[in-house]
Order: sequence, then structure tokens, then C-alpha cells
Amino acid sequence: MSMTKKTSLYAPLLLPLLMLAACTTTPNQAPVIERPITRHTPRPAPAPAPVQETKDRDGYYTVRKGDTLLRIALDNGQNYRDLVTWNNLANPNDIKVDQVLRVAPPEEAPGVRTAAVAMPPDTTKIVPPPKKTEPKGDKKPFAEGTLAEQQKLDRDGDGKPDAPPKAEKPVQLASAKPSAPAQPALSAEDRDVSWMWPSDGRVVAQFDEGKNKGIDIAGRPGQQVLAAGAGKVMYAGSGIRGYGNLVIVKHSNGLLSAYAHNRSILVKEGQTVNKGQTIAEMGDSDSDSVKLHFEIRQQGKPVDPSKFLPNR
Repeated sequence: MSMTKKTSLYAPLLLPLLMLAACTTTPNQAPVIERPITRHTPRPAPAPAPVQETKDRDGYYTVRKGDTLLRIALDNGQNYRDLVTWNNLANPNDIKVDQVLRVAPPEEAPGVRTAAVAMPPDTTKIVPPPKKTEPKGDKKPFAEGTLAEQQKLDRDGDGKPDAPPKAEKPVQLASAKPSAPAQPALSAEDRDVSWMWPSDGRVVAQFDEGKNKGIDIAGRPGQQVLAAGAGKVMYAGSGIRGYGNLVIVKHSNGLLSAYAHNRSILVKEGQTVNKGQTIAEMGDSDSDSVKLHFEIRQQGKPVDPSKFLPNR
């Protein structure tokens, strides 16, 4: 068999082998593969923790370090026994820091107030405003006679020209001075309370809101301490530090009086007392001298007793 015949006979077999060799040949340059670019979105910073509200809500009080139930009751013008009831306290002496106490009477039944709804006006009854009817002015051509007539009309009835308006004097504003914090208004019940001095003696310390919450009256041991006004004994004891033997009398829903540093107490809690009745004997309990520390509190806040007591 000739070479030409052999070549033509093996040609169909060589063609697949050549194509396979071409596919398996490694190129000199690595293929470039396009990959999608992934962008990392920064995560949002966590929201800051909410700041705890430290201001007491109306009618509530947050217990602070060193507080006692008696002190809280006095500062809010309430009877400590009422605080025990309102807060369901098993032990009045067991209150904890950050504990929230109710210091105002709970509402018996919260009322629901409905606001008045404003109804739209009835358009069928709206009467259009009457049109103004004014005499039409006659238009005259400008002339010297017309100007003279106009000047004559501008004069007063007496024929004299109008006087020029007088210049007003500038008003001088007084410089505003900072005023002292306003004292809460007294209710009708508070104004009906009649006051007298709780004891004879010289006033040795005046009221100072920042330092002295009342007045101090000097005296002798055993001197009579009188109820400055009629009322009901809200506290009688020595449970408030710095006051010694203390008597608190409530005169109205907004006013109470306190009598501190007594040698002895002559009344009991819940007892009704008259104005001028002896309630204690002057002493020096929890004090460095014999004196009566006297306070008047309005809604639990100390106020100047001299604004209530009569002049002497």
C-alpha cells in the first residue's frame, strides 16, 4: 500500500488527536477572571442607653441616701402613717435607696375629661357682609382753583390749619430686678388659720431658707411651749435627727407647724389641740442650748414664720 493511501487512511484518526492536544496546551498567560467588588457597609453605632430620669414625678419621691420615712413625710407635709398606708410598707424603718414612694394621696377615681368639640359653622346661615356704599368723588381736572378748594377743605371748622401733632415723650422702662422666688398662694382654708407666738422669749436665730428652716426662741428649761394654732397632732416623738423631741401639728391641708428640742412632750399623735394649748416643755434635746426651734411649713416647704405670726 502506498504512503498516500496510508495517510488518507489515518487522517480521520489524527484529526481528533490534534484537537485534543490543542485543548490541553497551557497558555503562557493566566486568564483574567473578573470578580464582583464587595463593599462593606459600616454598621450603625449602637444607640446610647437612655438616661434615667432623676426628677421626681408629682406626688412621688425617690428615696436618697440618709432619708428616713419621718423626714420624707415632714418635707412633703404628710403624716408618716399615711405614707406607710399609701405604699403598703410592712416596716416603716425599712426603705431603700432609689425606692419610689407615693407622698400624695392616691386618686380615688381618675376622671376622664373630654374636650369640647368645636362644630363647623352652618354655611347655610352665613350672611354675606353688606357692601359699602360711599358717595363717589367727582373727578375734576387739575387747576389752581381746584388746589385752593382742597386746601380750604383740609382746614378745621374755624378756618385755621391743623396744628402739627405733638411729639410724645419717650417712655423710660425701669430696669428689671431679680425677684425672690414667689411663695405659693394660700388657700381659703390656710388663710383662716389664726396664729400666735408659741413661746415667750428672745428670737436668737431668724429664718434662713438655706441654713435655718425656722426661728429659734431662747428660754429656760421647762418653759411652756404652746400650739401656735388650732389643729391636730401629726407627730410626737424623737425620730427625726436634729430635732430632738419634736411635735408636729397640722392646721390645714397646706399648713403645719413644728416644735423641736423639747424637754418633754405633753400631747399624743392624733390629738386635737387648741390655739395656745400647752403641748410641750422647752428643753435642749439634740441641741447645744435651751431653745425652741419653731417652723411653719406650707405644702411641706419651710416658710418664714414671721409672715404668719402677729407682731409683738
